[in-house]
Amino acid sequence: MPLFPAGGTTPDTPSTVLGRPIRLTGPEGPWQSYLEALRERGSALVHGRLEDWVPADLGDPGLERALGQDWPRYQAMRHRQVKARFAASRLLLKHVAGQALQAPPESVELAYKPGGRPYLRGCDQIDISLSHTEELLLVGTTRRGWIGVDAELADRMMLAPGIERQVCTPYERTRLAQVPEPERNQEMVRLWTLKEAYSKAIGQGLRFRFNEFGFGPAGRPLQVLRPDGTPGTGDEWELGSCRIDGVYTVSWALYDAGFGDTADTRAGTMLDAGLLETLISLGSGEPA
Repeated sequence: MPLFPAGGTTPDTPSTVLGRPIRLTGPEGPWQSYLEALRERGSALVHGRLEDWVPADLGDPGLERALGQDWPRYQAMRHRQVKARFAASRLLLKHVAGQALQAPPESVELAYKPGGRPYLRGCDQIDISLSHTEELLLVGTTRRGWIGVDAELADRMMLAPGIERQVCTPYERTRLAQVPEPERNQEMVRLWTLKEAYSKAIGQGLRFRFNEFGFGPAGRPLQVLRPDGTPGTGDEWELGSCRIDGVYTVSWALYDAGFGDTADTRAGTMLDAGLLETLISLGSGEPA
């Protein structure tokens, strides 16, 4: 049985919290499904195509206002492809956050934690995560706790001599050996994206050795496992993987902090009034 049914966007284990990843075709959205997911579940997973989010003119002076604090970093980039991917991913992230906050996307200020993980400065009631590969952009949003997402080409070659000991736990290596050889690399990609997503959610990135935690086989409810395969976490984590367009494997790790849902995430109610006025002024280009 294949790890993922062919075509479309089909989870190997349906997500009861995130639902199906939502396609956004540009700044116009469509946003209804995303806002409904946030309202009903408190979390959402969205994806877009690079071509839909890349600015028509990478030298447009208007990008300074759109990128905000990321503008100097963007200007320092020399390769067109790198600049295009950076601009597109940040524009998607800011539009998604802006919809959640009911605020103009240019007023959303992105900041970065050690290791490069983005967050919304002054809006810690909402957690975000970003991943991109090839033509896919992926963003996770939650107001329930923490979220991490990751994406890779489903056919990316990841099996190589010695790589399993560096990436997989003893339990995972045993299970991996039982996967039919034609599907083994797909399984390795799934495990890798799950580990990336979980590491992002807990704020560790690649600093957390991947052979020190693992996951079970596809098609079963997932939880974080110790190296010997025993449970390492409980049902506070929602974990899963799916295929998008039959080309990309994406995974998510969502932690419910147990504080309930922050239903009102409007910028005007989440931020101090003075800070909100300053951010809007900065976003509009007017003196604060």
